Amino acid sequence: MEVTHIEHIGIAVKSLETAIPFYENVLGLKCYNIEEVADQKVKTAFFKAGQTKIELLESTDPEGSIGKFIEKRGEGIHHIAYATNGVQAALEDAAGKGIQLIDKAPRKGAEGLNIAFLHPKSTFGVLTELCEDPSKK
Repeated sequence: MEVTHIEHIGIAVKSLETAIPFYENVLGLKCYNIEEVADQKVKTAFFKAGQTKIELLESTDPEGSIGKFIEKRGEGIHHIAYATNGVQAALEDAAGKGIQLIDKAPRKGAEGLNIAFLHPKSTFGVLTELCEDPSKK
């Protein structure tokens, strides 16, 4: 597996409307994209901090993964996403090294990225997302 950079840090929030002003007015970042990813039951807002993005995640369904995360743990860091040049190959590499996968194949995520997750039980408690931008292949 070859990781090129941290793609983004995902932060679970109860409300984008409430959280966005902190990132804009206190940290001075600009929200450049808000989108809903219906199959993941989430609405996202993106900011850039240097080369790294911050992704705020608001649940659109209490039974979705973000809704359950907030219910159990409250708001806070949800995952770290790493960019790679091939998510499928990275998954196969990780599985071959004994890492427990959440996704056995890439799926579509926010901003048109191909994404897949590694289970936090195998990554020292950190939900790890692998991402690739198919437009840069």
